[in-house]
Amino acid sequence: MDFTKLDGLIPAVIQDRTSHEVLMVGFMNEVALAQTRATGYATFFSRTRNRLWMKGETSGNRLKVDRILTDCDDDTVLLLVTREGDGNVCHLGTRTCFTKDLA
Repeated sequence: MDFTKLDGLIPAVIQDRTSHEVLMVGFMNEVALAQTRATGYATFFSRTRNRLWMKGETSGNRLKVDRILTDCDDDTVLLLVTREGDGNVCHLGTRTCFTKDLA
């Protein structure tokens, strides 16, 4: 993976493996990606808290990773996941972070 373009981070697009709905976008550094692969659960790097965090570590709404795909430039990953807990992924309590229509 090419972690050089965004100061050591890569975007991670999170998609429900069954519905194909895009749930969220987070960022990963090398350690977050390695931890995601080792544990099987989505782990990100928080730019605001400057630390690693596993999605659902406090809410229980974890993201079990079924597949990790990379784009053609090796600078973005797509995680196909199974939602655990109540199924809400967004910190606002919604299923997906993508709820606002700008069109």
